[in-house]
This record gives sequence, C-alpha cells and structure tokens, in this order.
Amino acid sequence: MLKLTSFPYARLLAVALFLGVLFAVFELSGLREHFSLAFLRERFAHNQLSGALIFVLLFSLGNLIQIPGWIFLAAAVLALGRLSGGALTYVAASTSCALTFLSIRLLGGDALRQLPGRFAVRLLAQLDAHPIRSIFFLRVVFQTVPALNYALALSGVRFRQYMLGTLLGLPLPIALYCLFFDFLAGFLHLS
Repeated sequence: MLKLTSFPYARLLAVALFLGVLFAVFELSGLREHFSLAFLRERFAHNQLSGALIFVLLFSLGNLIQIPGWIFLAAAVLALGRLSGGALTYVAASTSCALTFLSIRLLGGDALRQLPGRFAVRLLAQLDAHPIRSIFFLRVVFQTVPALNYALALSGVRFRQYMLGTLLGLPLPIALYCLFFDFLAGFLHLS
C-alpha cells in the first residue's frame, strides 16, 4: 500500500485541500458578514471581553483563509482607537500566526524541504542560518501575510524560533499602521 507522504507533493496537496475546504465553509456558512467594522464595533460596545475574543477568532480564521491582517488592524483602530486597537491587533496577530503555523505544520510538515531545486535549498539555508532574524525581517516587511505564514510553517523552522521572530517583528509595522489608520480616520472624520 502506498503512503500519501511517499509522493513529494502530497503534503502540499493536503494543505491546499484543507485551505480550500476551510474557504468553502467560510463562504457557505455566512461567516463573511461578520468581517465588518460595524459588526466589530457592535461586539465591542456590547462587551469588551467578548468583542476582543471574537476579534481574535475572526483574525485567526481570516488569516488562515487569505484575509490580510491589516484589514483587521484598520477595524480595530477605528473601533477602539490607536493604542487599544494596536494592542489587541498584536495579540490577535500573534495568536493567528501561532494557530496558522500549528495547523499548516500538522498537515504539511516540512514539505518545502522535500521539494527539489537549488533555489529552495538556498532560501532554506538562509532561514536555517539565522531563523529568528530572518523571520523578524520578514514580519517587519510582510506582517501576517498568509502566504508567508504557510511558507514558514512548511519550511521546517522550529515553532519557538518562528514565534520569537514573529513576536519581535510585528510591533513596528503594527505601530506604523496604527498611526496611519488613526491619521486617515481623523482626516476622513471616520472616528
């Protein structure tokens, strides 16, 4: 009997199928309507704690299905203000990155290491040489971009290194986005 893992692309296919099913469930279940500023403001007004938990859950699910984190950051800044929105987004982004890493790693393992080619080997060698620093810089530039989360999860980097690079790399871009969205909200009289 052939094992699914004996094929070089089997784990990548498993990840793609998982994400496809997750996206279909998201679309067909009506969860999309909960990804709005009005819904988040209502949740925060109703109860700060439950609003924060819902925000973290929506951020985590959204990031898994390819919704960039800056959209959630904008909603949090508009709903809670620059400081509270930024702090909550940092917690949600960190949680989302951890959950994405663990779920994608569970399905895909270190599938990128199994791919043939010198380019992949060269990229992974850079990541292996300085994992925390590499992830730090990737987070500063790309924040919580879902494709980056998937690639890092499939790269074989250790969870501790991944989270340390993530926790250190996210504050600067989140702070800059907070300032930008706060300025934009004031300029457009949205707050």
